[in-house]
Amino acid sequence: MDVQVKRVYEVPEESDGFRILTDRLWPRGISKEKAALGIWDKSIAPSTELRKWFGHDPEKFEKFKKRYAEELSGNPDTEKFISLIREELQKGPVTLLYGAKDEIHNQAVVLKEFLKDK
Repeated sequence: MDVQVKRVYEVPEESDGFRILTDRLWPRGISKEKAALGIWDKSIAPSTELRKWFGHDPEKFEKFKKRYAEELSGNPDTEKFISLIREELQKGPVTLLYGAKDEIHNQAVVLKEFLKDK
């Protein structure tokens, strides 16, 4: 499975393949052109409540991972998203994009792990 995780502020590269923004909110200071997205899938992002609770606090990350995985499992859009990922992976790599500064503790990392399990 060639799914990568990358910060949306990094320069898009050919090796990114299909780029998906996984944030519910548009990242500050970046234009849609610079983001070079295939799609922006807000429906797959953590809920506003979960995002605010987490606040990118590394100490809450393990609980965040569990809660976000539960949200994904109960989300009616998840199956459609997984199908899209499978479809795009047949064409090449897929990159899950996030806006957070923390490269380890963010929803794209959790989402990649979730997809791997599916």
